[in-house]
Amino acid sequence: MSDSKRALVLHVTGGGEPIVFELSEDGARELEEKLPDLLGSAAVGRPKLANGSTVTVNFSHVVTAHLDVLPPMTKVYGSDHARKHGFAN
Repeated sequence: MSDSKRALVLHVTGGGEPIVFELSEDGARELEEKLPDLLGSAAVGRPKLANGSTVTVNFSHVVTAHLDVLPPMTKVYGSDHARKHGFAN
């Protein structure tokens, strides 16, 4: 029963709380290989999210980033859960 969901955790310049995106399986696999290069070259990346969308990240504004496992029932940006808030009700 391995339903571990992967997340991209970004700590951006200026501090504050980290920004967390739930990645699709393909997105996590691709980003696992590319993340060091994206950070090192301050490039722009477009990871694939669990809900089928993508997000554009300018890594020149990211201090540090890592991939992590989301706890069960966690809702973050890109989650594939049904929306019950926000602009697209």
